[in-house]
Formats: sequence, structure tokens, C-alpha cells
Amino acid sequence: MEMIEVTANSVDAAISKGLTELNAKPADVMIEVLEEPNTGLFGFGAREARVRIVLIGRRKADEREEPQVEAPEERDRRDAVALPAVPEDELDDDAAVGRQVLTELLEKMGLDAQVNVHLTDDDDEGEEPHWMLNVTGKRINRLIGRRGETLSCLQHIVRLICSRRLERRANISVDVAGYKTSRSNRLRGLAQRMAKQAVQQGRTITLEPMHANERRIIHLTLRGRHDVSTRSVGEGRTRKVTIVPK
Repeated sequence: MEMIEVTANSVDAAISKGLTELNAKPADVMIEVLEEPNTGLFGFGAREARVRIVLIGRRKADEREEPQVEAPEERDRRDAVALPAVPEDELDDDAAVGRQVLTELLEKMGLDAQVNVHLTDDDDEGEEPHWMLNVTGKRINRLIGRRGETLSCLQHIVRLICSRRLERRANISVDVAGYKTSRSNRLRGLAQRMAKQAVQQGRTITLEPMHANERRIIHLTLRGRHDVSTRSVGEGRTRKVTIVPK
């Protein structure tokens, strides 16, 4: 696991600098903000932002040298656990309408893609079974976006349209090439590594800002540990998880 610390005049600039140095994409890394920038008083006591960037998805050296580098989402799709597709005659209204809506949106985007429907299992995180609409095909990585933001927006739109057609809340989620499955596995591994680091160093570890569902994965992964506690801090898009040694 490769790790670097980077400084710059802002957190975003430090992250961008670090990603360039590692030749990585945002989905390849987890980011810990060590220090926020401070302009000081009349220029005295000013300091730059400092972040630690942990590479959690490594490319092969020959892949880094190619002009067309394998996107992290492609690796996520390769590593993801394939769920069995549900036969057509076993789809309920939520699944059928969801697939129709998502297929129509993909066609309007001009994408050569298919929608496979799976039924998720309930798990130890308390998530109830629901229909997963997984998009596969060519040139679909653009549907994921930075930190999965585009994918979250796509899911929101599909749910709104489906809920309107069904006249109730649609019990569906949207994924692209198994990205969510792989991302969840990476976050669980990261949570355990950062918890171990927090205990060994005796200090609070602050992770990068995350969506609510990703913060939930961190909290639930570490809830059974007796040597650390977790809490979310910040507001809006800057909300993040801290791992505190007990």
C-alpha cells in the first residue's frame, strides 16, 4: 500500500497534486486531511493544507505508461462479485419499471449499454433486500464520476421517475459495472486499516469527505470494535468520518 503526504494552499489543491504524483484517480485512493489551511493573522502563523493520500488500488507499471490507462471503475467491475440475474418472469413492478426507465435514459445519452437486474440479500449491515439495476457495456465509466457522484445523481433521477410511475417509493438502486460492490469492499478494508493505525498511533484519524452511504459503511464496519469509536463531523459535502481510539 503506497502512501504520501502532500501540502498546498488548499485541501483540493493538495489532493490534486497528490493524485498527479501517484498517477491515480479519486476512486483509487482514500484521503486523510491532516491540517486545514490557515492564512494566519497579517500573514503570521500561516500554514498550508496537508493531506495524506493512501493508494488502495494499484495499477501495474506497464498500465501506467500506456496513454489509455485502465480506469479504476474497470478494475472494480473485474473484482466485483457477480450477482445472479433474475429471470424476466420473476421481476416485480419495481424491477420492471426501473429497468425500463434506466434503459430509456441510457438510450437518450447515446450509450451502448445493457441493464441487468439482480436482487440483493439482506446483510449484517441491516440493509433490506432490494432490486439492483447494474449497467454494463462500452464507455460507461462516465456514469460513475468523481467519487461516484454522477452515479448517485443517476440513481436519484431513476428513483424519482420510477416512484412517479409507480405512485409510491421504488425499491431500487443503480450500479455501474459493479462499482458499488467493489467500493464497499475497499472501504471496509480501509476502515480496518485506519482503525489499527489510530490505535497504534494513539490519535484520531480523519477520513476524506464521503457520501452518507459510504460513511455508513465505515461506521458499521467498526461498530463491533472495542478499541475505537467513530463519528461523523462537518456539514454537507464536507462531512467526513473520524476514527477515535478509546
